[in-house]
Amino acid sequence: MSPEVHIVGFKVGRETYGVPITSLHEIVRVPEITAVPDAPEYMEGVINLRGKIVSVIDLRKRFGEKQTVSNRRNRILVVEHNGRLCGLIVDSASEVLKIPTSHIEPPPTVFQEGGLNCVTGLGKYNGRLIVLLDMNKLLSHGGAAQKNGSDERVAAKPEVRGAAAR
Repeated sequence: MSPEVHIVGFKVGRETYGVPITSLHEIVRVPEITAVPDAPEYMEGVINLRGKIVSVIDLRKRFGEKQTVSNRRNRILVVEHNGRLCGLIVDSASEVLKIPTSHIEPPPTVFQEGGLNCVTGLGKYNGRLIVLLDMNKLLSHGGAAQKNGSDERVAAKPEVRGAAAR
């Protein structure tokens, strides 16, 4: 019998994703979220989770979904990343899946080329494909790619002043 990987399955859009159960702290309903200025678009803000401040990322926006509709099934997966807690808003948290390691394929090279190197593999489970994610890459990769400096060239146009002066 091959060893199994214990995965927490969750949905974002129509897809089912999974993270190792060892990286999950807890799953909570979406509370009031406090917005943070100058945050990337997918960063929803912060929540107070029993006295701890937890930053919250909307995985739907992080994965490029255009319309994100909030409903009662939305959940926040609280994961630990670099010793700090981080919340991930998902459409719904489904179940704990036990996937035999023999049923996990490495990710296609197209994932690496497209910059989505947070995919560690594809698990086959009851006829479905579960996209397995690496929390460290998912959470650390995000901020740097988005903030690449804004274009701050403010050009003075002397022609306009000269033309207006005539």
